[in-house]
Amino acid sequence: MIDRRQTMLAALGAAASIAGSSAYAQVSRITAYGFSFPALKSGDIKLGDYANKPMLIVNTASQCGFTPQYTGLQQLWTQFSKRGLMIIAVPSNDFGGQEPGGAAEIAQTTENQYHITFPVAAKAIVKGPDAHPFYKWAAAARPSDTPRWNFHKYLIGRDGYIADVFAHSVAPDDTRVATAIAKALADA
Repeated sequence: MIDRRQTMLAALGAAASIAGSSAYAQVSRITAYGFSFPALKSGDIKLGDYANKPMLIVNTASQCGFTPQYTGLQQLWTQFSKRGLMIIAVPSNDFGGQEPGGAAEIAQTTENQYHITFPVAAKAIVKGPDAHPFYKWAAAARPSDTPRWNFHKYLIGRDGYIADVFAHSVAPDDTRVATAIAKALADA
């Protein structure tokens, strides 16, 4: 009878022997689909539920000069969601303290003021050592493309990796955004 310790050591040895291969490295790379966000109202927004679909993940704020970008995000959702695009708003108070309220106040802005119908996460930290794991992953993948203000946009391709990044100053109705989304939707 083989004991548990011997089985574990054998498995670790086998894993170590293939760890150097490029195939193992490719398979073991973490994608965006490994993360989830608590939803604004209840439950979780599991990115894995949208595997093989492009996603636009946007850190948002209700009291920001860029808050009207919600209108453009909703337009993108209307235009591309039936083709497979997922948009997720991630409210954050990290920049200028412009998301000070709780879930009720965020819902007031997203639902009542901007009529958002795509998923909205609960408020999260998007920068620094306490950032949500998705944002830590994105910062490691694209260190020069981290959020510097509200409404920073990460476009995740069908493969689960960052396909493009748009700073807060690039509005959702900018042709670069729609072009990148269309390309991500076309990639098989």
